[in-house]
Order: sequence, then C-alpha cells, then structure tokens
Amino acid sequence: MFYRTAESVSPKHPDKLCDQISDAILDAYLSADPNARVAAEACGGHDVVFVTGEITSTADVDIPGIVKRIAGDDIEVHTKIVKQSPEIAAGVDTGGAGDQGIMIGYACDETPEMLPLEVVLARRLNQMIFAKYPYDGKTQVTIAPDGTIDSIVASFQNVPSAELEAMVREFIDEEGLKGKLELHINPAGDWNQGGFDADTGLTGRKLIVDNYGPRVAIGGGCYSGKDPSKVDRSAAYVARKIAVDYLRERKAHEVLVRLAYAIGHDQPLEKTVIIDGEPEEIKGYDLTPNGIIKFLDLKRPIYEATARWGHYGEGFDWDK
Repeated sequence: MFYRTAESVSPKHPDKLCDQISDAILDAYLSADPNARVAAEACGGHDVVFVTGEITSTADVDIPGIVKRIAGDDIEVHTKIVKQSPEIAAGVDTGGAGDQGIMIGYACDETPEMLPLEVVLARRLNQMIFAKYPYDGKTQVTIAPDGTIDSIVASFQNVPSAELEAMVREFIDEEGLKGKLELHINPAGDWNQGGFDADTGLTGRKLIVDNYGPRVAIGGGCYSGKDPSKVDRSAAYVARKIAVDYLRERKAHEVLVRLAYAIGHDQPLEKTVIIDGEPEEIKGYDLTPNGIIKFLDLKRPIYEATARWGHYGEGFDWDK
C-alpha cells in the first residue's frame, strides 16, 4: 500500500461556483421542461461570468438571475446560448447516447459513504470549517501506508491560522485520527481575497474532487451543466449505483464498474464489474440511456446540490 492523498474544495471555490451555476441553470430548465436538452458551461472571475452552451427547451430561464444568486449581485453576466446541434439531437431522439465515452463507478467498504477514506476525511474537514466560515477554501489529507494519517492541509479564506489550526485539531480528536499528523495550516499565510475576486473558475475543472479522489480512475467527462441524456453524467451515476449494489450483495471490499458508449447507440459497448479484482459482466440492469434515466428518475431538478461537495457519498439516490 502506498501513500494516499485526496483534497476537497469548498462551494465558494471559483471552479465550484461555476459548477453550481451550470447545474442551477440545468435545474431551472428541468423544473419547467423535464425533456430539456442542456449543456451549460460557465467561466467566471473578477466580477464577470460568461455562460455558454447548447440548450433546446420550451422553458424560458433567467440565466443572469441564477448567476447573481450564486456569485453575487455585482457580477456582470454575459451569455451565448444556441440550440443543440441537430446532428447530435438525431442520435439522442432515437434513444441513443448523447456522446461517446467511458464511465467509472466505484464503491469500497472503507467508510460508511463507501468511498476511499482519504476522500471522506478531506471532505468532512472541509464541511466542518465551511459550516462556520462559508468562504473559499481547500483541505487535503494524506494517509500513510500503515493506514494512519501522515499529514493534513487546510487553507481557508478569512480564517486566521490559529483558529483554523484549532478547528483542525478538534476534527482530529473527533475522528480519533492517529499518526504523524503533520499540519499545514494556511501554508502560504492568512488570506482574505478568494472566490472570483482572487481567481477564475471553470465548469468541470474539479473532476477528481467530483468523483472518487485520485486513487480511482475517472472516465474523463465532467457532469455539471449536462442533462441526463448525456451519458457522461447519467451512466456515471448508474455505474456508482451498480458498484454500491455489488459491494453489498457480494460483501466485497472494493468494486469498480466500467461502462462505455458510442454516440447515437443505446447499448453500452462495455459493461464490466470488477469485484475484489475479479472481472465479470454486469447483468440485471437496463443500461440504455432511457433505462438509466427512468431507473434513477434523472429528469428532476436535483443537480445544483451535486455540484457543491461531490457527486458521491452525499446521500443521492445512486449512493443508496
């Protein structure tokens, strides 16, 4: 076993602000038009947010209003939205996948969340700090080969180092963590400029944080801003659900799921589950895009919440 490290970023991180904007736009369309085709991307920073994408819907959505709710009333908003390409739509309209790609699902027995321990600890620490200081921030946890904690990093806007260290030590005590426990608290110094004031953000730039941490491979596609006809999102969610199901049914330690699709084709090109290192073919699931959407009821406006702390281990239907 090697060292294992994972990070978490708060919902006020500029990349996470863009993810939330994209998914809030998606939710607004799905609320009025469950069949909306949405692919919304946001780029923001320094008092300006640009939203672009392809949207085909009967709904009329106040995109600038959504951006200002999430990023602040003083944000200048620019939009460039066009309809979904008719060539892509032709493949999706017949029930095919909205794109090609590989989707990964994962579950393990290390934590109640069925996620790697380093991912869960980094997120829990971030959530603890954010509950008191709802600003831009990052946490990171490194686990040593013997399973103890080697180091913790916490860097948070508007939190003095002494208070931040006290919160980290409280977290260590509450979690009963042992090990070397080298702490790096605001390692570049205390800081007060964060979010879009300090840096730019972009939808889909925190893929590893959104997934299972760096220990587990990802398929490559981002989730936020995409309606469930895009298998980048929907098939990744069902892959997690399958991994959770197999973990419980087989009483396994670790399950990895691999799905692959071709644009316009409804059946997966690969449907593999690897249970404690042993691969087999997935059976018993309708893995067509329409089947996945129906199984997980994915045409609901449920997505802004997924953009805050990661798409797995937060009690979503695909975690159950």
